[in-house]
Amino acid sequence: MSKGIRFVGLDVHKETIAVAVAEPDGSVVSLGMIPNWPEAVRRLVKRLGPVEKQRVCYEAGPCGYVLYWQLTGLGVECDVVAPSLIPQKAGDRVKTDRRDAKKLARTYRSGDLTAVWVPDAEHEALRDLVRAREAAKKDELRARHRLGKFLLRRGYRAPEGVKAWTKRHTEWLRSLRLEHPTQEVVFIDYRHEVDHAVERLVRLERAIDEAVERVPASKRAVIEGLQALRGVSKVTAVTVYSEVGELSRFARPRLLMGYTGMVSSEHSSGGRIRRGAITKTGNAHLRRVLVQAAWAYCRRPNLSPALKKRQAGLSEEIKQISWKAQHRLSGRYRRLISKGKLPQHAITAVARELIGFVWAIGVQVEDQVRRENQGHAAA
Repeated sequence: MSKGIRFVGLDVHKETIAVAVAEPDGSVVSLGMIPNWPEAVRRLVKRLGPVEKQRVCYEAGPCGYVLYWQLTGLGVECDVVAPSLIPQKAGDRVKTDRRDAKKLARTYRSGDLTAVWVPDAEHEALRDLVRAREAAKKDELRARHRLGKFLLRRGYRAPEGVKAWTKRHTEWLRSLRLEHPTQEVVFIDYRHEVDHAVERLVRLERAIDEAVERVPASKRAVIEGLQALRGVSKVTAVTVYSEVGELSRFARPRLLMGYTGMVSSEHSSGGRIRRGAITKTGNAHLRRVLVQAAWAYCRRPNLSPALKKRQAGLSEEIKQISWKAQHRLSGRYRRLISKGKLPQHAITAVARELIGFVWAIGVQVEDQVRRENQGHAAA
């Protein structure tokens, strides 16, 4: 540890920031509260002394990374730490902003905090867009459920052979006329909400396509490479890229599995080994799209026209990884089902192994881009 370093813990809220400092002499002192405004933060940094002697941390939360970007812009080394991985005392029943700030400063100095990856502003904007599309998809599902259950209560059913939410189903909905005027008002409102959700989803997906075109070519190559995998469409690939960033920052696939929360929980002691369900202590957005993609491996290996189109122009190494994934994951699913596992549990296991192939393709593309850039620089 460098001499003279001051470790600063910030408990950040919408309007205020509680500040505490772990001094070089070992003491931890509270500096009180400051407003959560750029000018107040700038004055705090100046008050704490030389920026090269400051190490600042705060918890990831609803205030985002604006404070991180401001502090690093001022030349301060800053870490955003994972709240779920902060050590907790079992008997500690008092929680205040001042005590939280002091605990952050103390544990930061001891090296017991885990920093999260912080995207840049452009990457964060793409992540916001992808998450907005995910929220729109959930709203569309809720709107359809409301309309469907309303019609079911009134005894209205689609004609035989008409599948829900197809073009014929939409035409049938538009032809319906309910008996009571008040119910007609409800029906029109529910139907309008479904139409609005669909239009919103189309608009956001179009915006994602445009955003991908603006992504740097080196990053866009990763998105295109991930689509070589069966079940990984453009939206899924963009979600993986926006939530993870550089896949090569994980030294091995198991670390990426832990990042998604799809590793088994464990409670072992002595000679007893006891493993349970997945921890789910990871990125829920990433976990959702990977589990959704894993359902494609219920079927036997096959190169569909859509998959061939996505693989066009990709290297043979990536295509080989994709084909290997199909054989391994499809076989894995069949073996688990033959042993009596529930389909949901089998798919979770398949999704966990799918992460390894996602990591392999991402690292392969990133290494290829890096070599090409070095070649251009040498030339």
